[in-house]
Amino acid sequence: MTDRDDAKWGASRGAPNWAPANVDLKTDVPHSARVYDYILGGKDNFPADRAAGDQTEKMMPGLSRSMRANRNFMARMAHVVATEHGIRQFLDIGTGLPTTPNLHEVVQKAAPESRIVYVDNDPIVLVHARALLTSTPEGRTAYLDADFTDPESILKSEQLASTLDLSQPVALSLIALVQFIPDEALIQHVIDTLVASLAPGSILALSTATGDYAPEAVERGVAAYRGNGIPMTARDKATVEGFFRGLEILDPGVVLVHRWHPDADAAGYSDNEVFMYGAIARKL
Repeated sequence: MTDRDDAKWGASRGAPNWAPANVDLKTDVPHSARVYDYILGGKDNFPADRAAGDQTEKMMPGLSRSMRANRNFMARMAHVVATEHGIRQFLDIGTGLPTTPNLHEVVQKAAPESRIVYVDNDPIVLVHARALLTSTPEGRTAYLDADFTDPESILKSEQLASTLDLSQPVALSLIALVQFIPDEALIQHVIDTLVASLAPGSILALSTATGDYAPEAVERGVAAYRGNGIPMTARDKATVEGFFRGLEILDPGVVLVHRWHPDADAAGYSDNEVFMYGAIARKL
């Protein structure tokens, strides 16, 4: 096990000291959001998550670098969508545990009046989102406990209705989410359903795992995830492009995430250590 700061944990290094007693956290089963948190150096995870993370990093060297590159893509994407496309409403599904910078921090820095609905289905994310994902006075953030594969529950939720105006453009953000859903037809159905409810000018932002540039490492990593009960799937570029059907994919297209509107940080990554494609597309 990787050595971490014991002060963040209980005496047995089991549950973190913050863990609420009245929430079913399913701590004996790894969860993709908590594995992600652990690999990025977070503290909101459990022994099963840490064991899965250690095993996956061993099989897939560079995973933490790829995850960081993806997080940086999210921040650049949010800034571009807010500043260059003028979007002021965001629906972020598969939020994961709060990790700075969070999406609302990026967009509300550019446009304080922005409104964000965060969606996830992990109780730990719910606990932290309500406490930490707080809005500027001018804008608003809301959190919805729901599953990506049930888009109607998202679209019909009170949280969405009271936060976003679907007659105006919305940015639908699906960052590092769909690789955990094996059924491509289901992914496409959900995306189509969500996008159909959004106004013209809305943006779909998506990133997902690929083995196109490091096939052997990614194959080992996928096997490690699946061995821990997490249904990871890596997809090629053509398949990822297909998720944007009916939309206008914007410059620079579907690319490795460090190559999407790169900044100085992105220049430090090489193609064979980034295992994620990312892109945005506009509804006409």
